[in-house]
Order: sequence, then C-alpha cells, then structure tokens
Amino acid sequence: MDIKEVLEHLPHRYPFLLVDRVLDCQPGKSIHAYKNVTINEPFFPGHFPHHPVMPGVLITEALAQAAGILSFRSLGEKPDLHSLFFFVGIDKARFKKTVTAGDQLHLHVSIQRQFRNIWKFEARAVVDGETVAEAELMCAKSNIA
Repeated sequence: MDIKEVLEHLPHRYPFLLVDRVLDCQPGKSIHAYKNVTINEPFFPGHFPHHPVMPGVLITEALAQAAGILSFRSLGEKPDLHSLFFFVGIDKARFKKTVTAGDQLHLHVSIQRQFRNIWKFEARAVVDGETVAEAELMCAKSNIA
C-alpha cells in the first residue's frame, strides 16, 4: 500500500500520521509497514534538542496505526465519520533501543485474537533488523454518533 492507500485506511493526518507505507498485509493475520523517521519530525526540537530521540509513546502509536490498518483491511472496511478504532490497552511494552532521525522504523503487527469489537495484537518495531520496541496492544472499534 502506498501513502494514498494508507490515507484511505487511517483517519490520522500530518503531523500525527505515523505510517508511510505498507509492505505486506494479510487480512486476519498480520501487517508489515514502515515509518521513515526524519529530522523534520515535529517532536525532535523538544525531544531532545541535542540528541533527537523518537518518543516511545509515538513508536507505540505507530504500531497502533499499523494495527488499525490491519483491522480495517481484515473487516473489508475503511474509517469513516461513524467508526474508528481506539486504544483500550497496552501490555508488556518494552523499549530496547532509541529511534532517531534517519531510521526506518519497521512495524510488525499480528492479530492474537478478536472478540466482538475488541482486537488484541502482538506488535514489534524494528530498525536495521533489531527490535527497538514491543508490546501487546488492544484496540476497540467504536461507532461514533
């Protein structure tokens, strides 16, 4: 999926869109996407001025956005004004290495289980073949009036 298709499957927009491309998506199973981390990211001037590091919460959010694409693709749907996926839980989050400008953050997410409108995912972020973060994520599909 190129950026146009990513934008069709996520409600997020700049500066909060954290997925640039999807390399592989197997609906009902898994997704492999990536985010190109550049020095122009809006968080780098404050985190930290002399040693730019991508915040762990944004790495987790990038994984959640990949999970959102996987969820919508698995359902054969796209986000609209009446339905979105929201975070409902993060378990076993671990941050193993820093992510900085110039890195390509690969997002690997697989569905562990789905029950009703709750989805549980195993998620891992990788840079240069090394795991930089991992977590179990839970998201819920919500209908908005």
